[in-house]
Amino acid sequence: MNVAVFVKASLDPNMLRVDSSGKILVEDIPLAISEYDRNAVEEAIRIKEKHGGKVVAFSVLTWGPLQKRVREAEQVLREALAMGADEAYLLVDEALIPGNPYTTAEALAAMVRKVGQFDLYLTGEGSMDTLSFQVAARLGEALGIPAVSYARAIEVADGKARVTRDLEEHLETVEVSLPAVISVTGEINKPRLPTLLQIRRAFAKPLNKLSLADVGYTPPSGVVEIRDLKLLAVSRKNIMVEGSSLEEIASKLVDLLVKEGIVK
Repeated sequence: MNVAVFVKASLDPNMLRVDSSGKILVEDIPLAISEYDRNAVEEAIRIKEKHGGKVVAFSVLTWGPLQKRVREAEQVLREALAMGADEAYLLVDEALIPGNPYTTAEALAAMVRKVGQFDLYLTGEGSMDTLSFQVAARLGEALGIPAVSYARAIEVADGKARVTRDLEEHLETVEVSLPAVISVTGEINKPRLPTLLQIRRAFAKPLNKLSLADVGYTPPSGVVEIRDLKLLAVSRKNIMVEGSSLEEIASKLVDLLVKEGIVK
C-alpha cells in the first residue's frame, strides 16, 4: 500500500505580522506544517504500519521570497519524514509563488506522475493559512481519480477505502475504489510527536527538490492575482447585560439576541 501524502508549508497563523494599516507582512511570517496535513501524515503512516508499503510526502512552495523560504519548506518536509514518511519531494519555482488552489493542485499532480503511481493520496481538509478546502478535489480531478473529503475514519481493504465523512450535521459512510484522493479532518487521529532519534534519522532520508521543468508543467498566467492581504478587524459592541436576578439577565439577553437576529 503505497501512500502519497501532501503537506503545505503554510504561513503560521500564530505568528502573524501586520503593519499599522492592517496589511499582513507575509515575508515576516514563518512557515510551518499545516495542522490538518499533520493529521494526513499520521494517517498515512498508520496505513503503512498496517498494510506495508511506503509513504512519500509531497509539497509545493507557495510563499515567497523563494530563496528565504526554501529552507523553511524543507524543514516542514523533514517533520513529515521524522514522523515516519520514507521520502519527500519539494517543488520550488517562482512561477508558483504566490500559490493558488488550481496551480498548486496541478503542480502536485504533475509531481506524483513524475515519481510514480500510488494506491492512496491523502491531504488535510484545508491549509491553516488560506483554508480554501479546494486542493483535494482539484487534485482528484487532475489525476482523473475519485476524491472524498472530510474523512474522520478510513478503512482500507480489498482495493477499496471505506470512509466515514464528517459533515455539518451528521456522519456519512462511503466506499471508494482505489486509487483515490482523501482529505482528512483533525478528528481522524492524534499525530505522533517524533523522538529526537527520529528527527535525526529524518536527515538521512531522501528529500528531493524539483522544478516545473522537471515535472513538465507550465502554469497558465492570470489564474489568480493576489494584490494584497489584510487582517480582518473585528470590533465588538461591548453590550453589558445587567439585572437584579439571573432570570432578568437571561430575559434581557434573549431580547438582545432576537434584536440582533441571532435567535429567532
